[in-house]
Amino acid sequence: MINVEKTIGNLIDKQSVSFISSVDCMGFPNTKAMLPPRKREGIKTFYFTTNTSSMRVGQYKDNENACIYFCDKRFFRGVMLRGIMEVMEDEASRQMIWRNGDTMYYPQGVNDPDYCVLKFTAVDGRYYSNFHSEVFNIGESFKTTIS
Repeated sequence: MINVEKTIGNLIDKQSVSFISSVDCMGFPNTKAMLPPRKREGIKTFYFTTNTSSMRVGQYKDNENACIYFCDKRFFRGVMLRGIMEVMEDEASRQMIWRNGDTMYYPQGVNDPDYCVLKFTAVDGRYYSNFHSEVFNIGESFKTTIS
């Protein structure tokens, strides 16, 4: 038995790419590669930066259902988390994950109207390792283990 939060958290922290998925107006999934989350709280809440004007932001505003995926290609293991994605445009959220150098993407700084935060909140997930996958729930009392 392994500790899900620790094992998955370690996998996530070592990845240089994350994948986020949204649902388009036709009900089809749309996936794109992103930089890793700027911040995470356990394996329940993740924060990403993106452009307010992006297609993905529009999709999340229309349908908050989402998933994120992290893959360790070296050991052929990965985790998919399902949940909701919120588009955060408030100053506190922007300040929370702003980094020096972000003006390369957002020239007007932390208050650039084309800068927003995507906040993902997971409800469940699926972990794959050693030719086996396991579904797990994420809740307030997170005690799940994977065998």
